[in-house]
Amino acid sequence: MPSNVPTFPELLGSATSTAVHLEMRDSYAVDYEKGPFADWRAGFRHDPGDRASWWRPWLDLIQETVGRGVVVRRARIVSEPVSEYIRFEHSGTFTNITAGEQVRWLPRRQASAIALPGNDFWLIDGRLIRWNHFTGDGASAGGEISEDPAAVKLCTEAFETVWERGIPHDHYAIT
Repeated sequence: MPSNVPTFPELLGSATSTAVHLEMRDSYAVDYEKGPFADWRAGFRHDPGDRASWWRPWLDLIQETVGRGVVVRRARIVSEPVSEYIRFEHSGTFTNITAGEQVRWLPRRQASAIALPGNDFWLIDGRLIRWNHFTGDGASAGGEISEDPAAVKLCTEAFETVWERGIPHDHYAIT
């Protein structure tokens, strides 16, 4: 990863008011043989009462960020019927919400008329973009930082439009 790309603790630590994240892939690289996705495929589900077992240290970082007064929102554009990976994400999203994130889902068919950037991103305080690059099979290809005003405007408008049209997590049913 390029040296100018801050770590997520640094990135979210720099946020003073907002941190928004747009995800547009139906699958990210997962290990089908081991790890959280494999466990989920085998029937594991997070126990809402066992917070210590959830995805750490990410949820601690979100909780700390929200605790400083930063509004953290995540929007996911998904194809329907959803992929197995999206089912996995959906089943564990309650942990993000418990940590303080707000999450909405937008069926891809409802995103056709939205001008979207070519990559997933985080937008911090409406001024700094962290692009998330991926390979064709969903593996991380690193990140990139931008403060380009045109890109910031595109990301802001895209995210807000997706957010307005999105369905809050607790109302988005996967069938």
